[in-house]
Amino acid sequence: MEAILQYLLTGISVGSVYAMVALGFYVMWSAAKAVNFTYGNVFMLGGVLTVVLVELGMPLLVAAGGAIAIATLTGAVIERVFVRPFNRDANAIGWMLTTIAVGIMMESFATATYGPLGRPLDTPFMQEPLRIGGAGIYAQELLIPVALIVLTFGLEAFYRRTVLGRALRAVALNRTAAGLVGIDADRITLFAFGLAGGIGALAGFLIAPVVQASSTMGVVVGLKGFMVAIIAGIANAKGVVVVGILYGVLERFIEGFLSSAARDAIGFTIMILALLLFPQGLFGRKEVRKV
Repeated sequence: MEAILQYLLTGISVGSVYAMVALGFYVMWSAAKAVNFTYGNVFMLGGVLTVVLVELGMPLLVAAGGAIAIATLTGAVIERVFVRPFNRDANAIGWMLTTIAVGIMMESFATATYGPLGRPLDTPFMQEPLRIGGAGIYAQELLIPVALIVLTFGLEAFYRRTVLGRALRAVALNRTAAGLVGIDADRITLFAFGLAGGIGALAGFLIAPVVQASSTMGVVVGLKGFMVAIIAGIANAKGVVVVGILYGVLERFIEGFLSSAARDAIGFTIMILALLLFPQGLFGRKEVRKV
């Protein structure tokens, strides 16, 4: 029973990271019907830059804020330079190739300057593990799902109660119609990619004390976050959160009862089967276009 509780708690923590990354894909897709495949590396910036800034003498929260701000700017720049010019047509896929290439460049640069090994990020929440029903978990790991809940409800309130949020929803529903009523769709898309960059960096900062920050920490997480978004139905924020947490829990149970080697093999297989059964996503709806 203690083992099951342990897997459940750690699974919720890891799944919350996947859900936050998937939320970033949701924000980008809603605004542009395109995503940033560099996003795993933007996630990495949240952890790596925080470590670097702390080593330079900055307080932890100031360093984290700086890292998130840089990642936000990076997300916006990637949209302006590497996505928008290649996303003019409805069926354009050039943005896929350019963002993948930029992601490889970012990881290589980080490895060359930061180093290939992970570095610890000390926080007050990693001092002593908490005991919950016989299971042990650090407060830092519990902080991640709390941050996810706050982020999810905050995004919901932002989309519904602010002018900028309503503009984002309008662009997501119909980009052309939004432009006709005076909304600058290009600026809204730029903002969406910047917002997604900040969300990804926040996730990277929160998980860095648990796994250590490294130049390669974002590759697999970015891929899993994207798959979570697709399986959930990338246009459904709540579905993305639910699937992200469930996938994290599934991974931990597979790892605990089988092996870490079987974790990704079985996890990705289940995701592929889910996509075959639900092509529009578990919470997605088929788009209807009038001609």
